Amino acid sequence: MTNLPEIDPPVRALEIALYADDLEQCAAFYEQVIGLERGPQVPGRHVFFRLGEGMLLLFRPSASEQPPNNPAMPVPPHGARGPGHLCFAAKPAALDGWVARLAAAGHPVEADFVWPNGARSIYFRDPAGNSIEFSDPALWARN
Repeated sequence: MTNLPEIDPPVRALEIALYADDLEQCAAFYEQVIGLERGPQVPGRHVFFRLGEGMLLLFRPSASEQPPNNPAMPVPPHGARGPGHLCFAAKPAALDGWVARLAAAGHPVEADFVWPNGARSIYFRDPAGNSIEFSDPALWARN
């Protein structure tokens, strides 16, 4: 692509979206097991969670795929089917605690390994089947 005007690239993700058919079950997981603070919600459509300076948006796909019915909020329909992925940054010293907490909550770790650069990641599933990861932020550190 040529002749594009110069622009500053984005600096971080402001919103991350996951999808769950059983919205309340999945929302309870992010609130009670992961410990995120609930934000705005529309019953049966979405529950949003504070995630640092950004937000985790949890949508029920059959609801978010519908055209908007509020002219003041003309957000286009969107949604995804099947498992998504989200990686939370976690302090390396906290990962063993997360393994224990997740197992106690009935969400055992599927994979626990160290990447070639020395960063450790753990993977598990949320109630909707999304692949969730906790990783040492050094995973994506610039060399």
